[in-house]
Amino acid sequence: MTKVFIDGSEGTTGLRIHERFADREDLEILSIDPEKRKDPAERKRLLNACDVAFLCLPDDAARESAELVDNENTVIIDASTAHRTSPGWVYGFPELRKEQRDLIQKSRRIAVPGCYATGFISLVYPMIASGFLGKDYPVSSFALSGYSGAGKKAIAVYESPEKPLTHFSPREYALSQQHKHLKEMQAVTGLDSAPLFSPVVDDYYSGMFVTVPLYTKLLNSVSGPKDIHRMFAEYYADQSFIHVMPFGSEEAEKGFLSANTLSGYDDLRIYVTGNEDRILLTSLFDNLGKGASGAAVQCLNLVLGCEETKGLHMSEVNS
Repeated sequence: MTKVFIDGSEGTTGLRIHERFADREDLEILSIDPEKRKDPAERKRLLNACDVAFLCLPDDAARESAELVDNENTVIIDASTAHRTSPGWVYGFPELRKEQRDLIQKSRRIAVPGCYATGFISLVYPMIASGFLGKDYPVSSFALSGYSGAGKKAIAVYESPEKPLTHFSPREYALSQQHKHLKEMQAVTGLDSAPLFSPVVDDYYSGMFVTVPLYTKLLNSVSGPKDIHRMFAEYYADQSFIHVMPFGSEEAEKGFLSANTLSGYDDLRIYVTGNEDRILLTSLFDNLGKGASGAAVQCLNLVLGCEETKGLHMSEVNS
């Protein structure tokens, strides 16, 4: 069996990874004594004793753990922000381009994308790769997420009986335009400038959408949303984790897209909406699924050469 150690197993991402391993008979999960969770020597022992290590830690702690690994055979799958644009680390987004799966499968250092970055890159990277969107386009994006992505302290506030009145409503943040996902959003897509990004956290547990608005007149060879929809359908054809929804399918929900639709699932849906002048690209997924733990396990499955969806929860549209 493959020996797996989750460094940071008590955090939200680590716990979700544990859940996805519940019925895995091909994995042996190495555990750390709760009293030694912050003991560098014990962590080093386990990190080097395992075949695959998941880092579900704050950035500085993730860097420290990565440096503790001296076993050249240990594969590190880092769910933090620490290594997403670092040389020597492969970006853990298998659907990004044709060669990405092969790069992940052969790598010993894999950086799992951020949740907002996953939604953004799933939309913008194909637009640039197709030639529809120039790298100099002044891209903007807004997004809505459940509070589970904000960390343990924030979760405790949202779930407290004494929750502040302000936490019952959507709250915009990262107002200084310094969100930690911006670096990978620009680097991976190749945009000349970081996008103008407006994230919002709301009073529900999990699920999110990321939307990119576009003016048709500023695009290349695009007459309307159907051109873009056709491109996305071809780009993500036969993918298990990314499903381009039929054009106009939002009408089944009377023109609404609900951010918690895929809560608990590990795949992602893309909608192309709008009109001939103004187009909206929207990715819909779970911030803890394809946006975190699900993506990490997907990368593990690629490394092990097993079914990519093994142990993961796929929505009916992708079943």
